[in-house]
Amino acid sequence: MAGHSKWANIQHRKGRQDAKRGKLWTKIIREITVAARAGGADPDANPRLRMAWDKATAANMPKDNIQRAIQRGTGGADGANYEEIRYEGYGPGGAAVLVDCMTDNRMRTAPEVRHAFSKNGGNLGQDGSVAFMFKHCGQFLFAPGTSEEAVMEAALEAGAEDVTTDEDGLIEVVCAPSEYSAVKAAFENAGLVPEVQEVVMKALNETELSGSDAEKMQKLLDMLESLDDVQEVYTTAVMDEAE
Repeated sequence: MAGHSKWANIQHRKGRQDAKRGKLWTKIIREITVAARAGGADPDANPRLRMAWDKATAANMPKDNIQRAIQRGTGGADGANYEEIRYEGYGPGGAAVLVDCMTDNRMRTAPEVRHAFSKNGGNLGQDGSVAFMFKHCGQFLFAPGTSEEAVMEAALEAGAEDVTTDEDGLIEVVCAPSEYSAVKAAFENAGLVPEVQEVVMKALNETELSGSDAEKMQKLLDMLESLDDVQEVYTTAVMDEAE
């Protein structure tokens, strides 16, 4: 299992995201706009907007950019009318893949997503074909060496569902989406800083990939994440540390 370290996979993914920061800002702005349109401009009364705002802050986005995105969402500025679409499919090695998109033109988005799958040894499935393999939840990941006792105390008091530590020392906290803000605040109050904190579709089981399957899956994920309309990509795949 050492070759399939979850911690190594997380660090690799963060590195790839940092390398594409400009595109990341574009995706976050789109998320802020949609969140504001759906739930209003006040992040204290709109949990989804609060999460998008936090994501923008973590990505070092200027506050003016955030405010303009909120104005677009609430009608204060012109902007595209985005709809949310989820695509489901399988990648190399039979690993499940969920692709969450926001688009103003689904006739553009669907062929792009389908092409990414077919080019990299995967295929799109029907709605619901793999969604049952994932759980919608809040997820917090702490680096190895973090006090497990401190994390557990703060998490469980705030209403988290589960705290686990893997063989590398990576601590994972899972909570219901409705408890995400409370758990996040508890960690902040305790001075605990997660490496990852977000509401995700968490894979219920993992598909270990190595060799050519791992290489193809990485190319599929990279190609999907590079698409303008793709917001998030989730997979059951865990790749070789070296990939």
